[in-house]
Amino acid sequence: MKFYRYILAAVLASTFVFSAQAADWSKVRIGVEGAYPPFSEMTPDGELIGFDIDIANALCEAIGAECDLVPQDWDGIIPALLAKKYDAIVASMSITEERKEKVAFTNKYYQTPAKFAKPKSMDVEVTAEGLAGKTVGVQRATTHDNFITEEFPDAEISRYATQDEAYLDAVSGRVDLLLADSVAMQDGFLRSEQGADWEFVGPGFTDPKYFGDGAGIAVRKEDTDLVDLLNKAIDDIRASGKYDEIASKYFDFDVYGG
Repeated sequence: MKFYRYILAAVLASTFVFSAQAADWSKVRIGVEGAYPPFSEMTPDGELIGFDIDIANALCEAIGAECDLVPQDWDGIIPALLAKKYDAIVASMSITEERKEKVAFTNKYYQTPAKFAKPKSMDVEVTAEGLAGKTVGVQRATTHDNFITEEFPDAEISRYATQDEAYLDAVSGRVDLLLADSVAMQDGFLRSEQGADWEFVGPGFTDPKYFGDGAGIAVRKEDTDLVDLLNKAIDDIRASGKYDEIASKYFDFDVYGG
């Protein structure tokens, strides 16, 4: 009798553990930034649009989940995930070793290089010596912030909560150069009226030490089943052509990368 009681207790215990671990992903809350065009931005009437937004909705559709988009400032985007304000982050977040200490990542869903931009009237070389004493605008707590801090120690760094704030200071002459994702800066600034007098300078940067293995979706470490679902969804939308359909709305090149 004791043996059967033991077996029954073991079965009930394993069932409880499984039930506690199994999550219902029929609705997925996704943290987005909403201030990083063309990947994510808020229209004047409060609608979220952009590549990241379309990708998030497509991934939810692929796993059969309702998608709840939650805008969040970049500075607090990982803490809010860990506090369970949402379940995943789709916000052009580079997959880096430092971030992996706090969160789990899916495979990449795109990869583009970082670049500097300068006023067309300025002559400058993108070297440690060339940027010494120059003020560079960068979004705070990003891979670009880490990169310039380490690789260009003699540059003066102005850090901003959003990329748009950096653009505004560039136009007003408060910074000499900008550093950001090349696609985001091209579409969000250089092609705009306010950025007409600015241009890229120097090479593109993709050093995995700083920029990781592309942009991935961040998830809490314990939610391994959600990582698996999202990885499969990324594969599915690429295989079905949905990914290319979305990308073609924003880019005229392969944003996924090699």
